[in-house]
Amino acid sequence: MKKVLITGAAGYIGSVLTRVLLDEGYSVRGLDSLSFGGYSLFEPYFNPNFEFIRGDIRNSYDVEKAINGVDAVVHLAAVVGDPACAKEPELASEINWEASKKLFDSCGKVENIKNFVFASTCSNYGRMENDGYVNEESPLRPVSIYATLKVKFEDYLMNSNIRDDLATTSLRFSTVYGLSPRLRFDLTVNEFIRTASFSEELVIYGEQFWRPYCHVSDLARSCELVLRSDPKLVKSNVFGVGDTSENYQKKMLVEEIQKIIPNAKVKYVEKNEDPRNYRVDFTKIKKELGFEITKTVPDGLREINSFLKSEILSDPYSPQYSNIGVAK
Repeated sequence: MKKVLITGAAGYIGSVLTRVLLDEGYSVRGLDSLSFGGYSLFEPYFNPNFEFIRGDIRNSYDVEKAINGVDAVVHLAAVVGDPACAKEPELASEINWEASKKLFDSCGKVENIKNFVFASTCSNYGRMENDGYVNEESPLRPVSIYATLKVKFEDYLMNSNIRDDLATTSLRFSTVYGLSPRLRFDLTVNEFIRTASFSEELVIYGEQFWRPYCHVSDLARSCELVLRSDPKLVKSNVFGVGDTSENYQKKMLVEEIQKIIPNAKVKYVEKNEDPRNYRVDFTKIKKELGFEITKTVPDGLREINSFLKSEILSDPYSPQYSNIGVAK
């Protein structure tokens, strides 16, 4: 049974990945500082194949304890998103670059570790030059602290030959959405459908800008796919994660929302200065690893709308559902 360490196991993607790996028969060790609480891991806690360590990747002792005896590492722990990194740039640099580098270097000294999978981002592309598509071969033009640090570590990872038998893989995730045990509403799709679900006016800035989107469960599945793929296919390799058909402009997201909530109130605000604008071609991961998404943006919108209508959440606007805090 392969034992996998997930850093950031209690997070939005990490808590889903924890369940995916356990369901697939892996042994999972989760490392998390629990900045946003640990409620997302209540269920896995009772699984005999799950182990949790409360710790910080900036702490060498925590890292050494966490990597001892594991066969693979999926590195998700980070200050996530442009707003969160802009709010605390020094913390972002400490975690997303300095601590991540030390984590990887430490893993290189543990001969049993054969995979190191890094959660990167399509934000690395920044802004495409024309109306075409970008892919893994396209120039990277990060325009935020978040993306700049992701590019920096990704470059370090891809150019490191710390051990011939250590397969290092960088996954450039699409913009994520969907339900997770550690729920977030500071994400475009989730935020838009929450606003519309409560009959509030949906204010759209820059309706023309493109982004690729992928459901949280599919992003988690891509990590598991890398772990079971031939090391020759994933070693020192970068894959965008998503589906080419799932690139949307903001106005297209609104159109999908209006199919679910026909009376949704929308206000468009002209904005032309957003430096992030990109459509991504995800042919590589589909062709080389056989990756297929299982959910689309319309699926995710219906999923979240149904969940909100159930009234399971007493306060969907609680700051606990955001990486930076939400004020209603």
